[in-house]
Amino acid sequence: MHQSVFALVVMTICVRSVVAFSRAGEGRMTARPIARIVARHSSSAGASTSGTRRAISSFAAQQWSKGTSGRSCRLYSAENGGGDATSSSFDFDEDARSEQLLADNPIPPPPVPPPASSARAGSRADATKPAGGRYDDLLESVGLVGEDTISSLSSLNPLRPVSTNDVFCNRELRMGGLKAIGFDMDYTLAQYEQPAFDKLAFDGAKEKLVKALGYPEDVLDFEYDHKFWVRGLIIDTLRGNFLKIDRHKYVRLAYHGFTPISSELRKHLYSRTFNVVPSFTERHFVNMDTVFQHVDAHLFALLVDLKDQGEHESLDLKTYDEIYRQVRECIDLCHRDGVIKDEAALNPEKYIVPDPDMVPMLEKMKESGVKTFLLTNSYWEYTSVAMNFLYHGRKVDEETMKKNEWMDLFDVVVVGSCKPAYLIDKYLSLFRVRPEDGSLLNTDGLFEIEALGEKGAQKFLEQGKVFQGGNYQHLTKMLEIDAGEEILYVGDHLYSDVLRSKRTLGWRSCFIVPEIADEMKVFREQLPLRKQIADLRTLRDELSLYGDSVRRNAEDPTAEAVQTKLKLIDEDDEKIKIKLTVLAERYHAAFHPVWGQMFHAGYQDSRFAYFVQNYACLYTSKATNLGLATTSRSFRTSGEMLPHDKLLAGRGTDFVVGEEDFLGAGLLAEDVSL
Repeated sequence: MHQSVFALVVMTICVRSVVAFSRAGEGRMTARPIARIVARHSSSAGASTSGTRRAISSFAAQQWSKGTSGRSCRLYSAENGGGDATSSSFDFDEDARSEQLLADNPIPPPPVPPPASSARAGSRADATKPAGGRYDDLLESVGLVGEDTISSLSSLNPLRPVSTNDVFCNRELRMGGLKAIGFDMDYTLAQYEQPAFDKLAFDGAKEKLVKALGYPEDVLDFEYDHKFWVRGLIIDTLRGNFLKIDRHKYVRLAYHGFTPISSELRKHLYSRTFNVVPSFTERHFVNMDTVFQHVDAHLFALLVDLKDQGEHESLDLKTYDEIYRQVRECIDLCHRDGVIKDEAALNPEKYIVPDPDMVPMLEKMKESGVKTFLLTNSYWEYTSVAMNFLYHGRKVDEETMKKNEWMDLFDVVVVGSCKPAYLIDKYLSLFRVRPEDGSLLNTDGLFEIEALGEKGAQKFLEQGKVFQGGNYQHLTKMLEIDAGEEILYVGDHLYSDVLRSKRTLGWRSCFIVPEIADEMKVFREQLPLRKQIADLRTLRDELSLYGDSVRRNAEDPTAEAVQTKLKLIDEDDEKIKIKLTVLAERYHAAFHPVWGQMFHAGYQDSRFAYFVQNYACLYTSKATNLGLATTSRSFRTSGEMLPHDKLLAGRGTDFVVGEEDFLGAGLLAEDVSL
């Protein structure tokens, strides 16, 4: 009796688990771990359970064997009975699925086109005219000629220079309206050598996983490859998946560990739902907002693949989510116990990238009357090492280190800030740091500043301007700032530095995107290919419009002449689609062989681009690019257009007013008579 009950319970649990895993897409858990668990817990139940074990093992194998062979992970395809998941209303064009196509059938990167100089050869510019003659027609058309001529025009370049060191604008910003400019340190003022710096965390974390948490010894053989990853991805810790989604939250590409997930399974997991659309803000979705999260991603992906092999019992009993949490804990511990920053402090020249433009930029800001502050999550000991190295351009002796001359560049220094809590929680306590030994002194924060009376902030800072912890209220009080819009904060973390400071406090924000330098170079090289793709897509859209006109205006839509015309349109469309598919794959692979262009997903802006556009007033490749702008500079947006404006502004368009005119527009006489 007990054996039968046990068998029934085990069968129910395992079948439900398999179905749940299948529906949730929690990886490719093979039949082996499930069967092993059943066997281990039912060995004492006697031979009557052997049939149950066989049934469970067979059921699990049937569900999961479809996704464990090869690299395509083709679960739930139409061919194997998973339903027609390809009939999506989103990526119905092959060329719009370039990321997925490349994942299924990798192609080598395209050859690099001729240098940019030759690409500019056809640009409309005459070196003999002011500004290359680019504005001649414009200025004449608006009457800015003669006495009203633009005198400075002759000083402009024949072609406008666009540099990887430019600061790009999403929201208008007048530098003269700022009273304070603040900087994060790690990956903002201090850039790090890759992959050397990340390997400190990677190697330290995998050692902790094995020695402290009992992970298999195989983990120690893992190697770090930062080039596989790009920022802006989302980690689905529940399923062991890595996602690239567009601005509309549609998943364009997904990997399970290092295995590409088929289009069918991807849609089944993330889009083919009824009244349940993932927001990707749930706890098990983790945004890869910083370069440092490449370490988390790579170690987690390797462990996902190791777990899926089903050869390690210690991993069989862990969920993907549990594995990710332990990876994150180990990497965090590497930050706290000195595995990372103690080594970087001993050999800063090996890990920190010198930037000779930092000191001149900060000095210029202070000379112009703008207050500057450093706001970092790193603690004082490491902050002192890193900033001394950046200030002097080399590792300095202990005596020079203690002087901390770099502090003269800032009005306030906040270490151990615990962002994003610093920007949200107004009850966090503020401690003063003694630079001599790093010890902490209590302060009464706002109350102490107010108690000092007139010029209380100035008197408070005279006692020492290095602090640990606290919150945004302390900072604005010390800087004597009245409104969030008077602060520009520069950081590399999309959430902790940019989104939270902008959305919660109204600070102006500048996002640091080192990857944009390479993206711009590739974009420039691939401009001819991009134009071909854009023009072919426009042609396809026009053919679709023409086909609608033929159907709508035909007296008998079933007539042979009508069907012949529509068939020709479909054939032409198919020819263009085939060509577009090839071109789109080439364009995608030029940026990254796996994930493609960081700021685009398919033909849409990526989710990463969406947040950059909405929350970063400015963005640039490195913090010191701001030093190229004076306090008199005003940053302007390039202007935004919705699709209807873009169509009207494009070449080769004809504006038609009214439905009656539109019905006949673009139709040949024989089309109307069909």
